[in-house]
Amino acid sequence: MPVKKKPSAAAPATVLTPRALGRATLERQLLLRRTAMSAKDAVRHLVGLQAQNTKPPYYQLFARLEGFQPAELAGLMESRDVLRIVTLRSTIHTHTADDALTLRPLVQEARDRELRIFRKGLVGVDLDRLQDLSRAYVEEAPRTPKEIRAHLLAEWPDADPQALSTAARCLLPLVQVTPRGVWGKSGQVALTTAEHWLGRPSAPVPAPDATVLRYLAAFGPASVRDMQSWAGLTRLREAFERLRPQLVTFRDENGVELFDLPDAPRPDEDTPAPPRFLPEFDNVLLGHADRTRVIPPRFKGRNGVGNQAYGSVLVDGFLTAIWRLEPGGAGAPTTVTVQELRPFTATERDEVTDEAVALLSVMTTAMTDGRGHDVRFAPFIDFDNN
Repeated sequence: MPVKKKPSAAAPATVLTPRALGRATLERQLLLRRTAMSAKDAVRHLVGLQAQNTKPPYYQLFARLEGFQPAELAGLMESRDVLRIVTLRSTIHTHTADDALTLRPLVQEARDRELRIFRKGLVGVDLDRLQDLSRAYVEEAPRTPKEIRAHLLAEWPDADPQALSTAARCLLPLVQVTPRGVWGKSGQVALTTAEHWLGRPSAPVPAPDATVLRYLAAFGPASVRDMQSWAGLTRLREAFERLRPQLVTFRDENGVELFDLPDAPRPDEDTPAPPRFLPEFDNVLLGHADRTRVIPPRFKGRNGVGNQAYGSVLVDGFLTAIWRLEPGGAGAPTTVTVQELRPFTATERDEVTDEAVALLSVMTTAMTDGRGHDVRFAPFIDFDNN
């Protein structure tokens, strides 16, 4: 009688170090080498650019795209191929028009949570009527938040003004219209609906599965919690489980399960990573719940606290310094000041200087108006012993 073989135990998942995870994410974030991808394709691939302030999307693309010039993204803003809208994590992002009409409904859950925070200021307010009044008002002409508050206060004078305008923003897909966000131009925040701005309706609320795959393509390997943190959503486990048969899995050093696309690039952890100057709130800094693949634990919080953030310098793939741009005046040069979080080697300092000069040559007028440029290194501060 043949002996029955015991089922073989599943092979343990491969463990990926923070460095290996970092190299994989940097590759997908277009940060291991600049690519010839167009600005529009990059915005789509990255599933949007964090745009809490107006200039960071331009710096994000400079760090990633070969030959990038700010005018390329500015032109996309003016042609309405990309736009600024509140989506992921309840923050403003620059998205392609198509993504604005699909991602915004997908992340409505976060807007609903935000709206509940302001419920005490909305006692007696009919939210359906508020939504209808707000839509008609901003589609008549783009309106400032102050104008929206005043318009709604005329209907509900006893309500909290901030709660009223927040409710309008949470209930409607409001776009910041140009010239706001256009490089070299300025303009106050003025809002209309995405549907009105683009001349087509929003999509029905989609299943998250396609966005899970896009997230992994741009940020993977990643855990369920990583994507939930990036999107500002909860209960995404079910979508990952539906997709499990077409994904591969790994573990991090803490045993957390990580999902990935089978054919996605996962470079060797010793792959060189050139210095990159990233703006505040760059995608790669906010794309995971566990950010040790880019931010060493000892530097956690060094590049910003709350809504106060600094530019981040990646050296060898990790946060290693912060930076700021100081425009020159009265003939003085524009300066990039770099504050090291650990001492650079001589080679690292030369490479960081070269990248800073490249940034100045494209992202400022310093190289074209005769004022020149300057790169300075602030005195090293040993944060661990202060």
